[in-house]
Amino acid sequence: MQLSEILSLDCTKSAVQCTSKKRALEMISEIVALRTGQNPTDLFECMLSREKVGSTGIGNGIAIPHARMQSTDKAVAVLLQCESPIEFDSIDNRPVDLLFALLVPDAQCKEHLKTLSNMAERLSDKQILKKLRKAKSDQELYNIMVNQ
Repeated sequence: MQLSEILSLDCTKSAVQCTSKKRALEMISEIVALRTGQNPTDLFECMLSREKVGSTGIGNGIAIPHARMQSTDKAVAVLLQCESPIEFDSIDNRPVDLLFALLVPDAQCKEHLKTLSNMAERLSDKQILKKLRKAKSDQELYNIMVNQ
């Protein structure tokens, strides 16, 4: 699955003012709800349930929150670049400033795991991370993510 198939410019936000993990997940839920017509509270609850299993903060200032959605047939990704890093209970105990969220339909679990793996690999590239952190607009952030 190509990243451009699941990440759109309207789901890419740079310099987001966010103060907590909870608020970041709420913002992601609101963005996905606008894109899919899903209930933002339901989306938030799905992501929060996944976080209770274990933090999706993978270290190095990155989190990959993810969850399954009901009654939709298309995966949706959201990329947030936080203006200031937030606490996220990451595995390395460092705050997070880049969040790549992925919400997928129940029926696409295997595809979901592949996409998550690809994203984790992509976000481990130091050059891509440096560019993402320096991006000054939603468009620049989006271009870096889908064109690398």
